[in-house]
Amino acid sequence: MAPAHAIDGPDAHDHATKQLAPELTIDGPQQDGYSIQMVSTVINRKGNARRGEFSRCDEYMYFVRFGEAAIAAGPSDMLHEDTGRRSDNVRWKSLLRLASTGQTSGRFNLFYPLYFDSKTLKFTGSGEPLGEGIDISSVPTPRGQSVLWPISKDGSDGRWSLSRPKFEEYVQRGYVKFGKKNGGGRTPYYLMSGQVEAIDSGDLVVTGRDEDGAVLLRAESALKQPMTIWNQTSHSTSGHGTSALRSILPDRSFPYPKSLYAVEDVLRFCVAKKPNAVVLDFFAGSGTTAHAVMRLNKQDGGRRQCILVTNNEVSAEEQVRLRSEGLRPGDPEWERLGICDYVTKPRLRGAITGKTPSGGSIKGDYRFVDEFPMSDGFEENAAFFTLTYESPWRVSTDRAFAAIAPMLWLRAGAVGRRIDAISNGWEVADSYGIINDLDQSSDFIAALQAAENIRIAYIVTDDEGRYQQIANEIPGIEMVRLYEDYLRNCEMTGDF
Repeated sequence: MAPAHAIDGPDAHDHATKQLAPELTIDGPQQDGYSIQMVSTVINRKGNARRGEFSRCDEYMYFVRFGEAAIAAGPSDMLHEDTGRRSDNVRWKSLLRLASTGQTSGRFNLFYPLYFDSKTLKFTGSGEPLGEGIDISSVPTPRGQSVLWPISKDGSDGRWSLSRPKFEEYVQRGYVKFGKKNGGGRTPYYLMSGQVEAIDSGDLVVTGRDEDGAVLLRAESALKQPMTIWNQTSHSTSGHGTSALRSILPDRSFPYPKSLYAVEDVLRFCVAKKPNAVVLDFFAGSGTTAHAVMRLNKQDGGRRQCILVTNNEVSAEEQVRLRSEGLRPGDPEWERLGICDYVTKPRLRGAITGKTPSGGSIKGDYRFVDEFPMSDGFEENAAFFTLTYESPWRVSTDRAFAAIAPMLWLRAGAVGRRIDAISNGWEVADSYGIINDLDQSSDFIAALQAAENIRIAYIVTDDEGRYQQIANEIPGIEMVRLYEDYLRNCEMTGDF
């Protein structure tokens, strides 16, 4: 996706078109292993009025695809507003199973209580199964909650269709939903095994979740290929770009943030079927891309990662003011107002925690595909690093390990614990290991083999023979030689 600011303004737009036209085949067939398509999206239905010119109301996005990469179908063709984006066209089965022979049927560990908040009737949890012959009146109901048992209309014992462990698993995965009021709770429904298999195979697609966390589904055949002109209310930059950012950072501003939902739609068409995708945004701006990845993960239970890269540039207006006060880049007062420290990082913290920088709950709700309070936050983790220039000599002599440790963690997949120091000659974390004392290689190799999900082993040595010896003893794990490989990959040549 082309950065929005690259084509803003009448002159810039004409210039961009002229520069691209001779080199790129827009909306053409795949050539030399890649293809490019341009999409126009309406971002301001009122238009940006310009005297004597057409009112600008749209922006342009370039989708560059390599190899077999393809645009996935989605719930909307993006040209027409899809009033049914949140509809549920999948049949859910009642969790209640009537006992064919009444009280004599036996409960079979499928007779357990479901608890709900007595005021809101929001599901709060389940209780232990009740054995045969035990009266339900002997089971106390937690304070402030109501209870629903699997009782048929004639008052006889029924039973739930799922065991309690399976039921709890389905609740977590969004495969249980709750309907209208039913006695002390709400009628529960669940997805049958064939439907769960259809989700796993992609024949049923998760398009969001309802307010209780149940998945919203569409059949693959009901999905549509997006068109090259997008006209969606959710893509308004003022309504869902500026306002969304202001909700998280009430006292801070950022010029022309993209609509959160527009970026979410862009990503959905590219990584909907890639729940473990890694998304890179090398011009992070206010952090909209990472925010959109969080929403996608919440909608379908994905574990996508997002790597953002940005500088800490201060706006031109702020620079004038700061310089008039005698401040310069590098001063704490100057850096505090840089885009990364002042907008990007606080936005991501706020999105995850549901809190503003002052500690208050974020006001407002997320809308469209997945609607819930912004104050709920996301079950995500974020780590922030500062890129620095390091002396090749200090790196090669193992005097700058702390500075490059984040890069080693990122290369290993940015998963689990990060190794920030090696105090005993070697260390193994969740996805990688590092050794700088090769005399302890036997212990290091044993630790790698005992661990799960190890992707990379970093070997600190300038002895090619010993490096190869260790590498041969650890098949199936990528080997990286420090610091030769690191220096070669991170070398600055001066050719930009």
